[in-house]
Amino acid sequence: QVQLVESGGGLVQAGGSLRLSCAASGRTFSSYAMGWFRQAPGKEREFVAGISWSALSKVYADSVKGRFTISRDNAKNMVYLQMNSLKPEDTAVYYCAADMGSYRGYVGPEIFGSWGQGTQVTVSS
Repeated sequence: QVQLVESGGGLVQAGGSLRLSCAASGRTFSSYAMGWFRQAPGKEREFVAGISWSALSKVYADSVKGRFTISRDNAKNMVYLQMNSLKPEDTAVYYCAADMGSYRGYVGPEIFGSWGQGTQVTVSS
């Protein structure tokens, strides 16, 4: 079982930046992929970005490509989401997620099964 705690959300103007952090515990962090999802009011949760256990593979939703960057620090059991050029449509609760498997060569939305409590990101126009 893995425990995930997000931080770093807040209120920012359009065009601004935020960095989200997620601390993981309970499993060998370097063995599984990590990801970020978000859920806006009245909408379903959507995949934002994922990173493999080795950090060699990264995938992004089309809506955030070129603006968001996912990274991880296996020595600190942390995963990050750097968000630049934020838009009002990026407003959502952002969730950190962990792969339920280990040492997967593939990263995609369907591999994630453990979730944090979420952190609110609000982008004003």
